[in-house]
Parts: sequence; C-alpha cells; structure tokens
Amino acid sequence: MVGRVSLLFRRSTDRPDRPHRSPRPVGRLRLRHPAQVVGIGFALAILVGTLALMLPATTTGPEGAGLLQAAFTATSAVCVTGLVVVDTPTYWNGLGQGIILTLIQVGGLGIMTLASLLGILVSRRMGLRTRMTAAVETKSLGLGDLRSVIKNVVRMSLLIEAVVALLLIPRFLLAYDASWPKAVWLGVFHAVSAFNNAGFALYSDSLIGFASDPWICLPIAAAVIMGGLGFPVLFELRRRFRTPRRWSMHTRIVLWASAVFLVGGSLFITAVEWANPATLGPMDTRGKLLAGFFNAVMPRTAGFNSIDTAAMTPSGWLGTDILMFIGGASAGTAGGIKITTFAVLFFVLYAEIRGESAVNIFGRRLPTGVQRQALTVVLLSVAAVTVSTLAFMLSTDFSLDRSLFEVISAFSTTGLSTGITADLPEPNQVLLIFLMFIGRIGPITAASALALRRRDRLYELPEERPVIG
Repeated sequence: MVGRVSLLFRRSTDRPDRPHRSPRPVGRLRLRHPAQVVGIGFALAILVGTLALMLPATTTGPEGAGLLQAAFTATSAVCVTGLVVVDTPTYWNGLGQGIILTLIQVGGLGIMTLASLLGILVSRRMGLRTRMTAAVETKSLGLGDLRSVIKNVVRMSLLIEAVVALLLIPRFLLAYDASWPKAVWLGVFHAVSAFNNAGFALYSDSLIGFASDPWICLPIAAAVIMGGLGFPVLFELRRRFRTPRRWSMHTRIVLWASAVFLVGGSLFITAVEWANPATLGPMDTRGKLLAGFFNAVMPRTAGFNSIDTAAMTPSGWLGTDILMFIGGASAGTAGGIKITTFAVLFFVLYAEIRGESAVNIFGRRLPTGVQRQALTVVLLSVAAVTVSTLAFMLSTDFSLDRSLFEVISAFSTTGLSTGITADLPEPNQVLLIFLMFIGRIGPITAASALALRRRDRLYELPEERPVIG
C-alpha cells in the first residue's frame, strides 16, 4: 500500500554494539515503542473530532465552530477532561453533542483498546505488536490474557454506564418534567460522561441545579468513583470481593487511598465552604453534606460541579488543586499523577524516616524500579504544572490561584474551572490543549514515546554519595 506507515518495534535480540544496522526503508516510519502508537492514536482521534466539530451542522448557529474552538472541545472530550471554551448545551446542537459523547467514549476506553477489540471481532486473532500497544494503554501486566481483558473492559464500561443511565432517566423524567427522548438523552450523556470522568454536562451551570438532589448526584458520583478506581481493581473486586486477603498490593493501595481521599476531601471541602454564602452557605445541613461529598469526588478528575467553583474560597481552591493533582487510580478513566504514585512515595518516605533498607507495603516489598518510576512521574508533572503556571502569570492578568487551578485542572484531565477558560488568550488555550493531551497519555508515556531507543550502559561508575539536606 502506497504511503503505508509501518510500526517496527525494536527486536529483543538487538545489541548496542552492533557494527551495522540495516537502513530504514524509504517511506516507512519506525516507531520503536508502543507508547508512540498510543500518542499517535489519541492525536488522530483528536484530529478527526476537530474536523467533525467544524462542520456547520454541529452547531446551533448558521456557521460551524472555528478551528480553535473545535480543537479545544475535541481534545477535552478525547482526553476526558471537560474544560470548554463554549457552552456545550447552547453552542452545540444534537449532532455536535453526539460527536462529543462519541469522543468521550473513545477516549475513555482508549484508542488502542478499541482498535484491538475491532481486530478481535474481525480477524479473531491479535498480533504481538497490537497486543504490546494495547498493553501500554490498559496498563496490563501480561500479554497472555490481554484479549479477554480488553473484552471485559468494554463490557464492564458499557454495563456500568447503562446501569447509571437507568437510574438517572426516571429522575429526569418524573422530577424535572423531561420528555422521554430528552430524559433518555440526559441520562445516557451524563452516565457516559461520569464513568469516563469527562465532566461534560448538558446544563450551562453543570449540575448546580441538582446540588441537593441525591437521586442525580449519588449515581453520578458512584460512576465517577468506579471509573477512577481503574479496571484492574474492578476486575479483581469482581473475582475476589469476599476474599480481601487475596487482593493484590495494587488493589489494596487503591482502595485504602481512595477511601482516605474521599473522606478527607469531603470533610475539607464541607468545612472550608460551610459558611460561604456563594457555595454551601444557603443550603441546609443535608444539602451541605451532599454537596461537600459530591464536590470532593469530582476532583478525582471528573469535572462536574454542584456548587459555583469560581465562588469557592482560596482555601477550597487549594484543597481542590491537591485532589486534582493526585487524581484517581491507574488503568482507569481518571487522570492526575494517580493515587498509587502518591501512595508509593508516601511509603518510600515512611521507610526512609524509619531507616529501613527496603520499602514494604501490605506485606510485600516494593521494587526499586517502581520507586524511580513514581518519582519520575511526580517530577515531570510538577515541572509541567510549574512551567505552565508561570506562562499563565506572564501572559495574563489572572491571579496565581486561578492560573494554578486552571493548569492543574487541564493537566490532570479534571475539567473544573474558576470561569476563566473562555476568556484566556488563544496561546493560553493552545497551552491547555497540550496539557490535556500530555495529562491523558501520561508523563511517562509521553517521555518514552519521544525516546528512539533504550540506552544500556555496559559499565558502572564508582559509587559516591552527595550531601542531602
């Protein structure tokens, strides 16, 4: 095929001291790491989504969206973020909203997961390259059962979304006088957006109108939590729910850390916003507790809000910044540095303070490679957030707390905003697009996709310790 792009991964038999290598074939692009394919897959999905949203038939006005508006919305949908520069329910018509919903579903499941599933359905077989690529996207530990894993990912996603939609539809129908077609559309759209941690809503004020309605808030919060736990945890809970002693270290870390952040975040948000007349102040006690819990769940990178985020106190913004930056669990629809990364560094710190030579978690020893990976993720993430916030401060008149909030929200693919997204200069909106993309595919994946090869040292240097602290 003319112009075919061939994906050639480096063979395990390659040696760095080989005197000769065969020349790269003309017209072929050599991609040496599956992470590169993941990045290209997401980029192509964003491109297709941008072109689709630029069609005049997707907007409520006579003309289609501009390039930046379409690209920002497509990136936000594919990267399951939820930041917008135009009002979703009023700017996009039914077709435009349908395209956004499709992009959310594609981004949530993962481009490579969908591609692998289609390959299974068509040819009933999967090549090694495809399995390696899908393993990067699904964070699978092994390739042997990847086919069943991908099938289960799709099945579980659709099942949870269907259950949440069935819970929401009657409420929209009976309590808010929505017609059957509208109630079904509202239920399906918000269920898919919630489980995929996207945060897109079909109301201009997100879910502020339902702040005191547990029949709307709790199913959406449950979908966000399940999507934020990650598929490996959901699979293991399904198999071994009654035997917690057999749970893996990863599942235990995710469940314990999720519980801590959900409870701690709920108490913090409720406490600091309790008397704020622009957020929780006018509500009764029951409404404050519900809204405090809901808005502590959403920084797991969902992006819905049932109180006015722009009116929160600076303390509330800072606490939300921390929750967004940490995010949810790996191999799910959440973003951030992941709670497993945070937990690993916490246990590394705990072991170092105690003077222990090894890091032990729940009766298991943590490999040093995992510790380095966690440190790399955090440092790359901090660098991205710091540089981007500095760029915001130099190019806009917005305060530090608003700029930091917007940057972390984009990088962690959360979608919460203090209301400045649409008012940002175009270069800053392009920067947010880049942050959403990098935040979705992950700092490690992005860095490894840029590396052409792995360089192995054939020698070790003498050891020497610098003075720390």
